[in-house]
Amino acid sequence: MEKFIKIADLENLIEAQFVESVLKEREIPHRIRSFHDTAYDGLFQFQRGWGEIYAPIDEREEILEVIASNRR
Repeated sequence: MEKFIKIADLENLIEAQFVESVLKEREIPHRIRSFHDTAYDGLFQFQRGWGEIYAPIDEREEILEVIASNRR
């Protein structure tokens, strides 16, 4: 199994869903981590942002391009 590293912060759920759909379509291994915690009613998302995306370092540039194209 490849080692996953943090690639980028994700700003919101919509961005996370878009990025995930593109990466699945391109068969790029990844993991999205949300900071939402129902016990604290989203407190960590307020402090740390919506979440993060992790993937193998080899996929970094392509993932950053997908995120950048979504933010334009």
